[in-house]
Amino acid sequence: MAGRSPARRSRAQRVAPIKRRRSPARRSRAQRLAPIKRGLFAKTLRPAILAASHSDGLRRTAERLPVTRKVVHRFVPGASLDRVLDSVAALRDSGRLVSIDYLGEDVTDIDGANATMRSYLQLLAALGRRSDAVHDGVRPLEVSLKLSALGQALARDGEKIALENAHTICERAEQVGAWVTVDAEDHTTTDSTLSIAADLHTDFPWLGVVLQAYLRRTHGDCEQFAVSGVRVRLCKGAYDEPASVAYRDAGAVTDSYLRCLRVLMAGLGYPMVASHDPVVIEAVSALAREYGRDASDFEYQMLYGIRDGEQLRLASAGNHVRVYVPFGTQWYGYFMRRLAERPANLTFFMRALAERGHS
Repeated sequence: MAGRSPARRSRAQRVAPIKRRRSPARRSRAQRLAPIKRGLFAKTLRPAILAASHSDGLRRTAERLPVTRKVVHRFVPGASLDRVLDSVAALRDSGRLVSIDYLGEDVTDIDGANATMRSYLQLLAALGRRSDAVHDGVRPLEVSLKLSALGQALARDGEKIALENAHTICERAEQVGAWVTVDAEDHTTTDSTLSIAADLHTDFPWLGVVLQAYLRRTHGDCEQFAVSGVRVRLCKGAYDEPASVAYRDAGAVTDSYLRCLRVLMAGLGYPMVASHDPVVIEAVSALAREYGRDASDFEYQMLYGIRDGEQLRLASAGNHVRVYVPFGTQWYGYFMRRLAERPANLTFFMRALAERGHS
């Protein structure tokens, strides 16, 4: 018996390397499948989700389901001003900056546009009562505007109405010590949006604009704004755009993002890196060093409810990290665009629905 034991151990030793050799194969298979899964998401699920975001019937159904509303709170902290102010307080206590978006896209009449404007004034009045509202340097408090919610698309004087409403909001923001950034929407609105932003910038030089890296035109827009020193939030883009105006491949969008970010880092403005992509985030510090920027000369931006741990990691390392916080009752379109952005978001949503369905 004593002589057989080494043989058994030797056999186990011979088998063990075989088991270890299979593990890399399994990992490499998962790695090979990952691009395929991302491609399927981008080419099939993402367009379907974005198409559903425009369906009034699906919107009404989703808004009636309590289970959907509960899951939505992962990305939209609440419908009321009090709820979003609670979220703002928690984020500021954690060392993060905020940008708040009142959800009210695609108004159909001037009354709706003016109602959105008044909601922003109420929000800014509440922010002005906080002790961290400041007028100099990087402002911790910001609101984000979608011009469509302020009347931009109205058939009669839409651009004029949106400009006037946005100007009123900027005036109040200046009074209370907050910033304003004008959001981007689908490509058909880009020229109008940037024209209105240019008019606003004359009176409010701290105004920020949003550029979307998946649009083929954006590299040129970045070159223009980098020279003029404008605050630019660079995001990848969340709308379903045709290949004639936008990059459709995920890798091409990332490449475009990094090219645009290099232009902004080399320019005179204040880059706002709005991305959750680890590839982009990893590239930021090297680009900042290359162009002589320290942590006060740019900021990271991420969405409420997405990669919270990474937000905290970046903030604890001394970086400016601003969280985009939406609120309001018209959450459906925003929520659907979040599901279409990342497979992980859709996975979270489906898992949460399944868990609640069995509870």
